[in-house]
Order: sequence, then C-alpha cells, then structure tokens
Amino acid sequence: MRLRVAAIFHALDGSTMTSKKSQKSLVELRINGETIEVAFAPHKTLLEVLREDLALTGTKHGCELGECGTCAVLVDGLPVLSCLVLGLEAEGREVTTIEGMATAAGLHPLQDAFADLGAAQCGYCSPAFLLVAKELLEVNPSPNRDEIREALSGNLCRCTGYIKIYEAVELAAARMRGEAVEPATESIYGFEV
Repeated sequence: MRLRVAAIFHALDGSTMTSKKSQKSLVELRINGETIEVAFAPHKTLLEVLREDLALTGTKHGCELGECGTCAVLVDGLPVLSCLVLGLEAEGREVTTIEGMATAAGLHPLQDAFADLGAAQCGYCSPAFLLVAKELLEVNPSPNRDEIREALSGNLCRCTGYIKIYEAVELAAARMRGEAVEPATESIYGFEV
C-alpha cells in the first residue's frame, strides 16, 4: 500500500497554542496553497478538520480505520490517510485536497481523463484516487499498468471494477507527456468491445 500514515510527521514540540477554557488548539495550516488559521479540538483528525472546520468536503469519510483509502490527501506531496493523522500534525505541512487539484486554468488532466472515460461512477472514492494518481504521475510520468495498479492499491472502489480508473490514469499520463491521444474505446473487464 502506497498510502502513508502518521509516520511521516514530526513529533509535536508543544508549540501549539491551547486554551484551557475552550480546549481548542489554534493552528496555522497550509491547505491548497493558502495559509489558514483554524481552531479545533486537539483530538480531531485531519479528515475531521478538513470537513468540519474548513468545509472542504471533497475529502470523504470512509472506514475511518485506514483500510479504504477514501480519505487520502497529499501532505507535502505524499498520499496520506487523513483519518489516521491528527489535524495538529499537519501544522507546517502543505496539504492538498481535491479542491486544490484544479487551477485557474482548468481541471487537472487526471480530472479531465476521469470525466472522458467515465472512471467515476458514484464518485465517492474519486477524490482520493485522483490525488494518489497525481502523486504517481509526478514521480513517474510514464507508469505501466502494474505500476498504476500498485500505486492505487490502497484505494478501494465499490463501483467501477478499476479498469476505467487505470485507463484514465494512462490517458492522463500520455496527455501530460504531450502525446496526442484519444480516450480508449469501450471495454469490458479490460477487453475492447
């Protein structure tokens, strides 16, 4: 599984301001390129802080046990399961959620490819798949199917059967390399119809 957990974070040094009266910590977070000051209970996970305190609901609640990958975000460019990380541990880190994937210029090529191929059915798991695939393509612009499968192995999807997701990552990778490619023809279980 490529998703990482709290091991990538530094130990808290006690510099977080905590008010005994409110039992909240005032923390400066860097989310999607923007510095945000937010107060939240120190026991809250990064997932809860993103959704409940910052209204960034693109990050989804899944199993909350670190098994489904639905809550994956990028922390300092690496996929992390936000349900297993305290919000306090994100202080001083760059957090990217699905809301930060598109730019003023438009959707990320992965988002376009997912739409072009119908790689998202219910869409609940899509934000995490997109972010993990983004990290993959940043470190490996030409992944083969097995490398894509391995990179995405920590993310579960109950709808698609994964083939469309793999094809979308391949299509986005080719487009990002500047290749003139069209979406793959329809397939059933990976075989062209």
